Amino acid sequence: MSITTISSRDFNHDVGKAKRASRNGPVIITDRGHASHVLLSIEEYEKLTGNQLSIVDLLAMPDAGDVDFNPSKLDKGLYRPADLS
Repeated sequence: MSITTISSRDFNHDVGKAKRASRNGPVIITDRGHASHVLLSIEEYEKLTGNQLSIVDLLAMPDAGDVDFNPSKLDKGLYRPADLS
């Protein structure tokens, strides 16, 4: 795996080149000499994220209303009522 660094100007000029470089490893995009973004292939991104959907992704699904959700009851030893006095 190799890491490629390109300026944001070069990235804007040739996005295809950056996409091709991301097949071999991350592409760091700089803005005024400082790293600002990283471009990854979808395969590398899925490796990093574990290829799991977040709760936000799950709730955004069209059939989210049809999902049965029955959370377990909290153990009363884990919490106590707030003292608002």
